[in-house]
Amino acid sequence: MSSNERIPDYDLDEMLVVTAPAQLRALADPLRATLLELLLERAATVTELARAVDRPKSSVAYHVNALVDAGLLRVVRTRRVRAIDERYYGRVARTLYIGALTRPEDKRVATAVNGLAEAVAESAAAHAADDLRCTLVHARIPVEEVRAFWAEVQALARRFAQIPRSGDQVYGFVAGLYPTDAPTLPQPDLEPEAKAEPEAKAEAEPGAEAEPEAAG
Repeated sequence: MSSNERIPDYDLDEMLVVTAPAQLRALADPLRATLLELLLERAATVTELARAVDRPKSSVAYHVNALVDAGLLRVVRTRRVRAIDERYYGRVARTLYIGALTRPEDKRVATAVNGLAEAVAESAAAHAADDLRCTLVHARIPVEEVRAFWAEVQALARRFAQIPRSGDQVYGFVAGLYPTDAPTLPQPDLEPEAKAEPEAKAEAEPGAEAEPEAAG
């Protein structure tokens, strides 16, 4: 793929806030999540998607239609092939953000699509092969810095997704920023340190005779 080609090769919104039950259920299905991920690279037909996931075309078509009905996929273009219009599907948004949820069943579905949990399972083989690059850092910082730092992380993730496709290996990139109950050091004591008490006896100067001790 040329470095001048955009990824994906169709127009889409930057973000969609997901709160509808049908959308949440669609995201919770592993195969549908995989289809959504594949379409971040480029638009694709049902035939191409079926080949990528090694599933029957009829099965993939069912899941694609479910994603379209949920408002997560759309037809971005068509191509005439042997008197048949071939449909190319794409995402409606680059980022699918799960919004505020109130129903307990929706919260359970949201837990099932935790990206960090998915990355833990997905990276197990790389960890066993000593081919996992990972870092975990805790810091006590103000919420304004949290927002600014996360914006930088999102920009980095977008840059990762835009790297021209080549090679034989697919790599995963995951990032998370979340509040914890990790311990933290107290504020440093800013009071001046107390001066050391003078010693009871001064050392005798060189050459000076020591005074005799008084008899008891």
